[in-house]
Amino acid sequence: MGNMSFNQKGKEERTYDAIVIGSGISGGFAAMELCKKGHKTLMLERGRDVKHGEYPTANKDPWELANQNTVTQEEVAKHYFKQNRLSWWVHEDNKHWINKDDEYPYDEVSRFDWIRGHHVGGRSIMWGRHCYRWSDIDFEGNLKDGVAVDWPIRYKDIEPWYDYAETFVGVSGQKEGLKQVPDGKFLPPFELNCAEQHFRESVAKKYPDRVITPGRVANLTQYNPDVHKGTRGQCQTRDRCVRGCPFGAYFSTLSATLPVAMDTGNLSLRADSIVTEIIFDTKTRKATGVRVKDRVTGEELEFFARIIFCNASTIGTTAILLNSRSEEFPDGLGNSSGELGHNMMDHHYGMGAGGTLPGFEDKYYKGRKPMGFYIPRFRNIDERTRRKDYIRGFGYQGVARRYNNNPEGLVGADLKKEIFKPGPYYISMTCFGELLPYHENRMWLNFDKTDQHGMPIITFDAKLRENEMKLRLDGVKCAEEMLEAAGCTNINSHNDPTAVGAAIHEMGTARMGRDPKTSVLNKWNQMHDVENLFITDGSCMTSSATQNPSITYMALTARAVDYAHKQVDAGVL
Repeated sequence: MGNMSFNQKGKEERTYDAIVIGSGISGGFAAMELCKKGHKTLMLERGRDVKHGEYPTANKDPWELANQNTVTQEEVAKHYFKQNRLSWWVHEDNKHWINKDDEYPYDEVSRFDWIRGHHVGGRSIMWGRHCYRWSDIDFEGNLKDGVAVDWPIRYKDIEPWYDYAETFVGVSGQKEGLKQVPDGKFLPPFELNCAEQHFRESVAKKYPDRVITPGRVANLTQYNPDVHKGTRGQCQTRDRCVRGCPFGAYFSTLSATLPVAMDTGNLSLRADSIVTEIIFDTKTRKATGVRVKDRVTGEELEFFARIIFCNASTIGTTAILLNSRSEEFPDGLGNSSGELGHNMMDHHYGMGAGGTLPGFEDKYYKGRKPMGFYIPRFRNIDERTRRKDYIRGFGYQGVARRYNNNPEGLVGADLKKEIFKPGPYYISMTCFGELLPYHENRMWLNFDKTDQHGMPIITFDAKLRENEMKLRLDGVKCAEEMLEAAGCTNINSHNDPTAVGAAIHEMGTARMGRDPKTSVLNKWNQMHDVENLFITDGSCMTSSATQNPSITYMALTARAVDYAHKQVDAGVL
């Protein structure tokens, strides 16, 4: 292990006030906040450099994409044999953002769908952009249910940071006054279309606690140059977000946080930098820096800083910590609790329903909204909604669209004429369920097996269990009930349990908690064992709730940077 320097440059040239590992949603936010507070910050990204606007398929029309936007079976078999188990995921228009399985292998005891890409911006380019606040129903859930450990924070601790993050990000949405998903600082919503509005009104009459609301998303319905810093612009409703947005209309590291950080003059960005471990000083009991392997040249380097923020993703951060072994931490840095790598969570889906909505043939809509509707959790939020068969709950994301006619037996001009006629409205909805933080759901490193960069291979063993299976049955049933209430016909439902990771909301492997014996981080996202090390990506989460988690990562990040900054000013760090 040792503290030998691998490179010849003077240590001063490689010393910063702060180091941020990872350039995704939380890493970008951490770098921006640190730079704005005057800290000379080094951001390390293991993948290639990407600049805003370098989105190769962003302006291509469907007919310009090879194979009707489908990746060939030969390419899938060679490069995407795990990524493409989710058949909707890898396409010609986004495959350049997705890691190739043959280049970045991993092992599974239970199937795990690890969806990721290595490039500056990380999954902030690829994310679904839904932003929903958590409430005390979520932060108190573990304590009240007697599950895992208690969150060390409550909604009041993070509420002002939600305000701060949402204002900068630009979240469009509609206030509903629901305690389970608190209202935020919203831009005007993408309004429900006529079928979605009918769905909202019909369901409200029969099930008043089931609210259909426009999805709350990080797409700018209004652009305010005084607030939306960076290279942002108003959403053009092209619905090509998965490719990267040249307008900067949705929030990403490239369009928002990175430009602001760069403008301070305090940011240094180093791409192609694989962090292999964090250096720990046994005398000061602090992290002194990081070891890096250059992805292209293989050169080994060291960089030093007073504070370190780990934002390499739930799996990436924990892998780095598990690989940072020493006499004091033989099982990974900060792992005195033994919880590092455990309590892996995600949301589970693959369940939902759809149906044809009669009527409204005289109504259409303009543009392609980047989202549809959202139905917040309505189970187990109070005594009245308490279930006896399972704990926690689920939410839905869905959309109502008019699909084109697809007539059989026609060719030529007759076919062209018919397929341009819009068919009936169809409402579809996918249920996202909460996965409990089971200690048995975990990841670990196989030090006897390495990848192309010499890093140990990650093994996953995480799965849905009895509570999730019971929850899924109710989630499908409720979806069918709501479609029936709206008058839908030809209702069909599905319940195909997904593997952990499939929702791309993995979290929990370095959780926050009140007791250092049962958690890795304290209420400030600060490592119990190493006080100048902070983790604000998904690995910090103590439970998974039902809401998409990214806006919570951003709020926690801003809060943690503010705390770290004050500790530095006070001379504590």
